[in-house]
Amino acid sequence: MAQYKSVFDIIGPVMIGPSSSHTAGAARIGKVVRQIFGEQPETVDLYLYESFAKTYRGHGTDIALVGGLLDMEPDDERLSDSLKIAHEAGVEVAFIPKAEKADHPNSVKIVVKAGNRTLTCMGISIGGGAIQISEINGFKINLDMSTPTYITVHQDKPGVIAKVTSILSEHEINISTMTVTREAKGDKAIMIIEVDERIAGLERLLKEVKYIDEVSFFG
Repeated sequence: MAQYKSVFDIIGPVMIGPSSSHTAGAARIGKVVRQIFGEQPETVDLYLYESFAKTYRGHGTDIALVGGLLDMEPDDERLSDSLKIAHEAGVEVAFIPKAEKADHPNSVKIVVKAGNRTLTCMGISIGGGAIQISEINGFKINLDMSTPTYITVHQDKPGVIAKVTSILSEHEINISTMTVTREAKGDKAIMIIEVDERIAGLERLLKEVKYIDEVSFFG
């Protein structure tokens, strides 16, 4: 008999249709990338692979990805108008279907830019609304949002990582995985920290750390 972690593995997520993998998963990928980036992008390039490339218009993958990048949830009623909303907000969006194979048929590479900042992420919709972020700025990772995850956007300054890990240690929070990447020395940097449990008020404490601009939590 098949084993399920939750009822959502069977009935799927609450969402705007038609497809959990092509719509709900795509919206979640977009939203996670938006949270990692830390601000609304000015330009978005969406490189679509395999199944996403073939059906992105008919299955609503286009509106879902853009809706997520506009910080919408998969069940947001505005999702169907996301392309129009992005245009009105001055966000330039390009869809680029790719012919080559990917590690998963529901894959998208998202390149977002604002000012002189650029973030590149590879996202995979693995079914039932579940997702995985497999690459950030060329760094291979395995971020599936199935465990409590904190993401910070901060200035690349000495002591920031040490201060964050010290706060987690003081609250007896165990780190399972931690990924750090930066755009360039002294520029914007990102920490992705998967932990065993969430502690109330931790986001506020992390936001108080000098040089941290944004803190997001998933899970």
